[in-house]
Amino acid sequence: MNTRLIGTGSCLPETIVTNYYLSTVMDTSDEWISTRTGIRERRIAMNETTTSMAVEAAKRALADASIAAEEIDLLLVATITADHYTPSAACEVQAGLHAKNAIAFDINAACSGFMFAIQTATAYFQAGMAKKALVVGVETLSKIMDWSDRSTCVLFGDGAGAAVLSYDDEGDGLLAIKAGSDGEKGMVLTCKNREVSNLLTGKEPETGYVSMNGQEVYKFAVSTVPKSIEETLEEAGISVSEVNYFLLHQANIRIIQSVAKRLGVSEDKFPISLDHCGNISAASIPILLDECNRKGLLQKGDIIVLSGFGGGLTWGTAVIRW
Repeated sequence: MNTRLIGTGSCLPETIVTNYYLSTVMDTSDEWISTRTGIRERRIAMNETTTSMAVEAAKRALADASIAAEEIDLLLVATITADHYTPSAACEVQAGLHAKNAIAFDINAACSGFMFAIQTATAYFQAGMAKKALVVGVETLSKIMDWSDRSTCVLFGDGAGAAVLSYDDEGDGLLAIKAGSDGEKGMVLTCKNREVSNLLTGKEPETGYVSMNGQEVYKFAVSTVPKSIEETLEEAGISVSEVNYFLLHQANIRIIQSVAKRLGVSEDKFPISLDHCGNISAASIPILLDECNRKGLLQKGDIIVLSGFGGGLTWGTAVIRW
């Protein structure tokens, strides 16, 4: 598909918030959180912002790819927690990198955002509109959490991940990518924006927080993700047994275990970062990808599957030859 991934980077906030700490400020425990989710700690922004984390992750990805920012002609940021309504996070990252030759815009597909961004970059490549793309997934989810709601706030963290994509004449990097949406079920995972509040309505603007029907999201994930992976592998002409690693959105260890079971694959092929990162929505896959890359886990020629799923509801899967 004329797309090759040539560099990765990530950035996490300095502050670590453990399950034990949360147990001192709300009615929860390390055992309750870890046994149900697999999460033991997460990073929470203090001085960091969505833009600053995205810029740092992008710089590291560019360095890994040995690419200058001026060579990037498409810059996509997947996020639901940009620092401003406008300018976009992508334009702020462009300014921070001095990537003056890039077209820059945001993509809002929640936890699938990074996958949608890869698909968008691939479409630009195929249309002859770009040669090198920088794709960033970044979230500061701590600022949209209701920290009195223990059923949601313990799940999420902050951070950024990035990847550099390049047009490839041989076309043997990205083997297949598929994505989908189901807006009719979208209200099971929401974060409300401002209501109409102006001189005519007389209403005061309200702050929205993340609200989730965890059971419905779980049911969606364990049924949709295996199907999406199987369909994308079929399109790529790759069997499940040929895949070296499955890098899934890091939402919940039980979802990952269920997907592994349904695919008939050992959990050893499913690296995780949720134990120390929590769920970072659009950033979780690129952060995990960068961790695997920098650990030397991924070898040239390896077949890896990336699969995201979440708010919208949305999902996306890619099959990549490393």
